[in-house]
Amino acid sequence: MKITRELLDKIAHLARLEVNEQDAEKMMADMSAIITWVEKLNEVDTTGVEPLTTMSTEVNAFREDKAENNFTHEQALFNAPKKSGDYFSVPKVIE
Repeated sequence: MKITRELLDKIAHLARLEVNEQDAEKMMADMSAIITWVEKLNEVDTTGVEPLTTMSTEVNAFREDKAENNFTHEQALFNAPKKSGDYFSVPKVIE
């Protein structure tokens, strides 16, 4: 696939880029080379190859999700800059 100036301008517009005249030729050549390289992947026989969702073979180690009370009210509020009874007091952010 050859990248034309029209296509370069369209891609630049979508990417919100400004391409000046002196860089346009080099950019078109570079983009054409990238597209040619990617098109070579069509030559690879992928029959029977399962698509990957991740490159890692690691499996998540999940822990049991259970509620625990690790802090008392006094411990949780100990370093609070402002408190109102058993609650944190924060500035009003919505009028």
